[in-house]
Amino acid sequence: MANNFKLKTKANIGVTTVGIYTVPSATTTTIIGITLANTSGGSINVGIGITRAAADNINVLKSVPIPQGSSLEVMQGNKVVLEATDTLTVISDVASSLDVAVSLLEMT
Repeated sequence: MANNFKLKTKANIGVTTVGIYTVPSATTTTIIGITLANTSGGSINVGIGITRAAADNINVLKSVPIPQGSSLEVMQGNKVVLEATDTLTVISDVASSLDVAVSLLEMT
């Protein structure tokens, strides 16, 4: 079993839901940390979700405010395990206002 630490990033996320990471087939992934940074000129509200093929889609965060010039560390010691084909998604309520960094461990 191979274990690979990875960093997935996406800049300028806005009002359309964006898939940050999709778990490859025959892989289990542990999300270690998520950092969301507000790059806009005002406060924004953000959401994180998990889209699953064989189970319920869920919200991890929904409409959580991030003040101007601030960032939010989402995991803070917790872990989330994703299974093959699960997708981690992010959205903001302001166009081109959010940068995201996801630290993860892929196990194949």
